[in-house]
Amino acid sequence: MPEIEPAAELSEGFSQPGATAPPWADVARVLSASEMFWLATARRDGRPHVTPLPAIWADERLYFCTGSREQKARNLESNPRCVLAAGANQFRSGLDVVVEGTAVRVTDNAQLQRLAAMWKSKLDWDFGVIDGGFCDPAGRLGLVFGVAPAKVLAFGKDPYTQTRYHFAA
Repeated sequence: MPEIEPAAELSEGFSQPGATAPPWADVARVLSASEMFWLATARRDGRPHVTPLPAIWADERLYFCTGSREQKARNLESNPRCVLAAGANQFRSGLDVVVEGTAVRVTDNAQLQRLAAMWKSKLDWDFGVIDGGFCDPAGRLGLVFGVAPAKVLAFGKDPYTQTRYHFAA
């Protein structure tokens, strides 16, 4: 499936003079190449919860897996809105990307089989597909979620830029 080309809006107030928005292809490359992301969710009482986890960019979505009893799974059950962030940990180079969206549970076995193959190829993680989720070699069930971007922010560091990418509704 080809990448959707969102509209870019450079925030000139937070960007170096004369800078231009990074092309979407550069942002998509960060999402595709990154192995680890920071997932931010909200607990039922509103307190934030942030945790690192591996995710896969495919079909214009970020996919991740979590155990059903983990805090992030419980948070998403009551409030599926979340943020995933990835990028470089350098101050003066790289591109940091923040994806805001709503986590939707993936239960289709054919789609899960395809995602499990991607996890194996990219991360060397062995997942089977069972009961609408992933199953690891120890038999633990993992829930799989996909997040389509509602908004993406990209923060360039050479030159410094802040760009918001808008997606057609």
